[in-house]
Amino acid sequence: MSKIPSKPEILDWIAANPTLTAKRDIAKAFGIKGAARIDLKRVLKELEDEGHLEKRKRSYQDPDRLPPVSVLQITGPDDDGDLFAKPMEWQGTGKEPIVLVIPRVSDPALGAGDRILARLTLVTAQDHHYEARLIRRIGANPQRVLGVFRLRAEGGRIVPIDKGSDKEWVVAADAMYGAKDGELVEAELAGPKGRMGLPRARIVDRLGDPSAPKAVSLIAIHQHGIPDSFPDDVIAQADAAKPVGLKGREDLRDLPLITIDPSDARDHDDACFAHADEDPKNEGGHVIWVAIADVAAYVTPGSALDHEARKRGNSTYFPDRVVPMLPDRLSGDLCSLHEGVPRACIAVRMVLDADGQKISHRFHRGLMRSPASLHYEEVQDAIDGRPNDRTGPLLEPVLEPLYAAYAALKKARAKRQPLELDLPERRIELDPDGTVKSVNFKDRLDAHKLIEEFMVLANVAAAETLLEKKTPLLFRIHEEPSPAKLDALRETAQASGYTLAKGQVLHTRHLNKLLNDAAGTDDAELINISTLRSMTQAYYGPPHIGHFGLALRSYAHFTSPIRRYADLVVHRALITAHGWGKDGLSPHDIEDMEQTGAHISTTERRSMVAERDTTDRYLASYLSERVGNEFSGRISGIARFGAFVKLDETGADGLLPMRSLGREYFHFDQEAGTLMGSDTGLMISIGQRVTVRLTEAVPVTGGIALELLTLEGDALPKGGRGGPAGRTNPKRKATKAKRKTDKVKRKVKRSRR
Repeated sequence: MSKIPSKPEILDWIAANPTLTAKRDIAKAFGIKGAARIDLKRVLKELEDEGHLEKRKRSYQDPDRLPPVSVLQITGPDDDGDLFAKPMEWQGTGKEPIVLVIPRVSDPALGAGDRILARLTLVTAQDHHYEARLIRRIGANPQRVLGVFRLRAEGGRIVPIDKGSDKEWVVAADAMYGAKDGELVEAELAGPKGRMGLPRARIVDRLGDPSAPKAVSLIAIHQHGIPDSFPDDVIAQADAAKPVGLKGREDLRDLPLITIDPSDARDHDDACFAHADEDPKNEGGHVIWVAIADVAAYVTPGSALDHEARKRGNSTYFPDRVVPMLPDRLSGDLCSLHEGVPRACIAVRMVLDADGQKISHRFHRGLMRSPASLHYEEVQDAIDGRPNDRTGPLLEPVLEPLYAAYAALKKARAKRQPLELDLPERRIELDPDGTVKSVNFKDRLDAHKLIEEFMVLANVAAAETLLEKKTPLLFRIHEEPSPAKLDALRETAQASGYTLAKGQVLHTRHLNKLLNDAAGTDDAELINISTLRSMTQAYYGPPHIGHFGLALRSYAHFTSPIRRYADLVVHRALITAHGWGKDGLSPHDIEDMEQTGAHISTTERRSMVAERDTTDRYLASYLSERVGNEFSGRISGIARFGAFVKLDETGADGLLPMRSLGREYFHFDQEAGTLMGSDTGLMISIGQRVTVRLTEAVPVTGGIALELLTLEGDALPKGGRGGPAGRTNPKRKATKAKRKTDKVKRKVKRSRR
């Protein structure tokens, strides 16, 4: 009797031979004859029931279309030299699409039979349907290095910029990629060690001047030790992953779960859908579905993928690139809820009353298929009466019910009173060459707020379920401010004419009243910044402490397992709690829960610092051509060595060095957060309006230096003539004594409305 192939072997055959998918073709390929065909038919039927295959007439094919990131096999160049490939994951019912590979100069040579992971773009052309850009060759994961190229007589060397590394790489003359001496380059391992005992490298990208914008994020990645290349075993494990089928899952493919993300998003880890509750006992109520990519199905405890994801802790986002927590095969493909393709998910169905209070919720492990991947702006335009071809058909059945449910959630939010800070977020837009095209502040649309509220509600549901089922988990913890920080905020508020009550249990509603009182006045930014600085930093851990800023007793991160390891742990906990499979929490996960929380809290802070440093360098680069120009801004910080100013136009922070404030001595009061001139009594404090001149902008460090021209609209008074700054002044003691008596009151007029 002929041996029946395994299910993976059958799927591999169909993927590699999309035109030979009839049962007869499969039987012939595996030498199956006679009665054994009955067993083959049974296996094919099981694959169909599990959602891996879809039967069309007499052939078996994977359903749906090509995802944006897909595995291809090179079929070879045609007579004109164009490189074509066939998709290994074609799931459509019609003719297999033709894919044209668009190579870059730095791409490795590809030949017939090579398998690649590529990013696809649907095009309208006569001879092909998709265009592909290489991400990497399957099975090839060359080590990469970032460094400065030093030209030699025959080729050159690469000196890495990594701290503490003295290892150099040799570059042959034919592997220089046109690099010039002193340029920052990216290279990959090109062979064994040469005669000099140094490893050989091939330059794949020239980044130019190390201080140029294109090099900024790469420098931050290396300086902060963010892992940006995956080990071979991790890549191999990701490449071997197959799409999850329907077995053991609920079929949610008929639910119109749409994704709403930024227009440049590459992955989609959350989708949502809402409708009016049909239960007559819940008149005016709503049902909200939130579906999240089921990363736990692919990243199992103790695997190479799991170790690497925990090590990274989270993805890191820069204006020009993303350093993902998971390889592209998962983060951009199998774990991304792309439009029109079946994807594994964990979903929560939540029932709200008319006032937006959650009545009940229930989790499901399913298979979904999103009908649309939309971005925030087009969704908001549709609701505002400007639908396009994509949003028009979805407006009434999908988008309007989403906004109706959001309106109810806003009522619940107003009652709960989470902290309502008003701090605009910057958006840095880059040209293709990496230079900063513009710096703007992001719009806060209702579409953004809708998704945020839905995600918060889903996170609460996850925490509540796991608490109820007594399953270990990582909470997102945000503790209330310390008494010392509250006292500092209270003093700042009083100096500006506002009140923050003392002697009572602090709630976010008290802080919101302060923020609302200052809204629309010249003090608004000062009060918002000071309130933010009074907050503690959120972190991950097993203690059930609550989230102060969101005014929630139970909160866990569940909605972004593609980019946060904490969410993956919560997914595993839900799998364990519901008995959905063997890919839930492992004993090691439970034992190391506290250490995992501490570790990923550290990696999160590392990413935040790297992202902030990168933003500072881009802003310095953007402003470097405007040295000598005048800008308006506000004092945003006070230090012993000077004052910081946040510029209105870009939000960049620059330094007013003490030497630029005049020749008089300035006393620094750390408690009050002020600088006071010993001769003139000039008081510099957070929130004051200033006009400054840009004197220096250094892209390499991100440093911006300023000169103070006016303070609160007034020119600076002339300081003392006693010599260099810092020299003892006879008036210093008298000024210090007066300050102790008067408790440092603000000496500038402020207008309020």
